[in-house]
Amino acid sequence: MDMKIRVHRTPKSIVTGVDAITRIGAEVSNLRAKKALIMTDPGVVGSGMVETVERPLIDAGIEVGVYGKCVPEPPMSSLEEGVKFCEEGHYDCIVGFGGGSAIDVAKITSVLVNSETTVEEMVGVELVPRKGLPVIAVPTTAGTGSEVTAVAIFANEKLNVKQGVSSGFLIPNVAIVDPILTLSCPAHVTAASGMDALIHNIEAYTSVNATMHTDPLAREGIELISKSIRTAVFDGSNIEARAGMAIGALMGGISFGNAGVTAVHALSYPIGGTFHVPHGVANTLMLPWVMEYNMLACLPYFSEIAVAMGENIEGLSVRDAAARSVEAMRQLAVDIQVPQYLSDVGIPESAIEDLADGAMSQQRLLVNNPRRLTRDDIIQIYKNAAVRPGTEPLNGNGKAKTAAKPKAKAAQ
Repeated sequence: MDMKIRVHRTPKSIVTGVDAITRIGAEVSNLRAKKALIMTDPGVVGSGMVETVERPLIDAGIEVGVYGKCVPEPPMSSLEEGVKFCEEGHYDCIVGFGGGSAIDVAKITSVLVNSETTVEEMVGVELVPRKGLPVIAVPTTAGTGSEVTAVAIFANEKLNVKQGVSSGFLIPNVAIVDPILTLSCPAHVTAASGMDALIHNIEAYTSVNATMHTDPLAREGIELISKSIRTAVFDGSNIEARAGMAIGALMGGISFGNAGVTAVHALSYPIGGTFHVPHGVANTLMLPWVMEYNMLACLPYFSEIAVAMGENIEGLSVRDAAARSVEAMRQLAVDIQVPQYLSDVGIPESAIEDLADGAMSQQRLLVNNPRRLTRDDIIQIYKNAAVRPGTEPLNGNGKAKTAAKPKAKAAQ
């Protein structure tokens, strides 16, 4: 048994289940708040889903405002308007409603309100000076796990890279996870965000900071998502699959929120920051190649991942069983139609050197990786992921062009 001192952090309250959103009025009242600001994105506003949060708040006697301008992969410069909106409205509670980006904006807004500190000054670990307004996080996708983490991610436009603010002050007071709210999530978003959630569990399970608290959650999260994701993508109305995804993502959030993510995220952040590739897609591009690299450092863990993904490893050596997890992940990406190569999303091989520099700057994440990475190692991983064998980069209409010779050979 691991007898080292460990700190395990989660929101004070986690509310889950079908129609859990009906509890939000009571949760805001428990926080002694009277005026709640719902922070969300234009897509959620346009869908009419805001009413599912607004109505139970109003019924509970809470005054409600809506800020609907959160953007995906939010740049740091986008935060000022929302902070000003919250300050001028004198709100005493924030509800982050939407995908991970909206929840991250809500979390960081809570500490920027009436503060002289900028988000740039808070990048890093425990640099947030104080607890802000209480936050209730309500995800509409099963992906980021932001509803239970101490991290908020933003694009630094000056550096062309994503950066994280990590502080216990960012953990939401309450997380409400209702699978009903994910039913309208489009298939391609369900696929990308679902892969993100799966990756959170895998990275937490293999992190050097994994604990007896995080391991069971991460493994269960891998099982739930692996069983549910294909159905959730191709039969989005299946509430059982949606529930499996929602709880699997929640488990991933708790797991990586305490054990940390590793090299997959470190290598994906420059992809998202420079080429504006959605976070779940960027992570998927890196996942099998980083798994292949990390595998030799902890073969038993990767063999257990294979089992959790439903693979039959009977009769295989530990190494072959571990390799089965990598192949299962590649097949999953194919099945749910998430890109696997940099060329699939129009990233040229000429960008690899700069991407490697960006990845090397993510030491906060790389120190969690089970196998040490040099800059040369990172460059090789990007090269392995560069071009789908038998194709060259995407043409103008978004389709791959057949090439007589591939520009780079992918690792087998």
